[in-house]
Amino acid sequence: MSYDFSISADREETNAEKYKLREALFGTTDVLPVWVADMDIDTPDFVMKAVEERLKHPIIGYEEVPSSAFGALCDWMKKEHDGSFKVEDMFYSHSVVASMRVAIEAFTQKGDGVIVQTPVYSPFFHSVTQLERTVVKNPLKVKEDGSYSFDVDDLKSKIDKNTKLLLLCSPHNPVGRVWRREELQEILQVCLENNITVFADEIHSDLVYAPYKHIPFASLSDDARGITLTAIGAGKTFNMAGFAMSGVAVHNDDLKTKFKKAYDRAHFAQGSVLSHVAFESAYVNGKEWLEDLKAHLYKNYETLRESLSKYPEFVKLTPIEGTYLAWLDCRGLGLSDKKLREFFVKDARLGLNAGLSFGKEGSGFMRLNFALSSTKMTEVIKRLDEALSLKCRQ
Repeated sequence: MSYDFSISADREETNAEKYKLREALFGTTDVLPVWVADMDIDTPDFVMKAVEERLKHPIIGYEEVPSSAFGALCDWMKKEHDGSFKVEDMFYSHSVVASMRVAIEAFTQKGDGVIVQTPVYSPFFHSVTQLERTVVKNPLKVKEDGSYSFDVDDLKSKIDKNTKLLLLCSPHNPVGRVWRREELQEILQVCLENNITVFADEIHSDLVYAPYKHIPFASLSDDARGITLTAIGAGKTFNMAGFAMSGVAVHNDDLKTKFKKAYDRAHFAQGSVLSHVAFESAYVNGKEWLEDLKAHLYKNYETLRESLSKYPEFVKLTPIEGTYLAWLDCRGLGLSDKKLREFFVKDARLGLNAGLSFGKEGSGFMRLNFALSSTKMTEVIKRLDEALSLKCRQ
């Protein structure tokens, strides 16, 4: 069976965040929203059918997460990523960001340092500051081809006795890197030498394009398992963020005890029964759908790359290895960050994430979500091409 991603359901009249907030964020509803990281692609039929089946029972009450749901996740991680995860090590969470905040509270005190590798998804640093910890910025290095790498020397220079936690984004949002084993090993060694716990946000782990391969940080070694919390889930992979269910794997007993104390204070409970069945169905039935999806997403990326290649003096597309988030280097347009955002809203009629929201290293960049149906992607390309073509003639 092959899946068709040429069209998707209309979300204009729903409460979809990316549509509902257009006017508040961009000052107009006349933009195609390509910012928040969910897909304008229908959630898989096997997920929806599992929910429909559960709705045949007339009581939707409190229920525990069934072991089969997290069992399906653990089986998936083993088959897809050679990661060894156990059901008994899993905690339910409604989101990775919520899990991250629990980890910050569990493993640091007010004033302690938390390492954040910018440019990165803004809750990484906002969560640290809101919880009155100190952001230890370890910016990524930009290579000649526009791709990014860790700056290990800078990392070592920033660590002191109060640095307790590293927030790892793997694969990385927004720069699209899928970290190699040797790169992760370097980070691991620094953390082991300095007694630093690692919170690994691996929510994009399934959205990796050949020949690249996601490597779970906890799978690097027994030592890595002993210092790592891994946040994973089906929300990004199968476009089901609205089910609000993910998992946090904590392997080490001491870490588990500390994490559970902070976790229990937040009272996560066990989520929704409909989320449980959707989550399990995604991991049991999703392999073929995901392979077709990734082929479609990469085709969208290639279409975007081809279109932007006509305007190299204005926009450069960062090479991508994973995620469905394009990182656009727009510094060639010569615009301030405010004017750059206005260019995309007013000239291209597109709603993107401003690069500056990912840290000051994102100045001059924009993030574009290309997880769209073919029809919507065609319209995005058309609007972008028209705006850049007009810029050429000015």
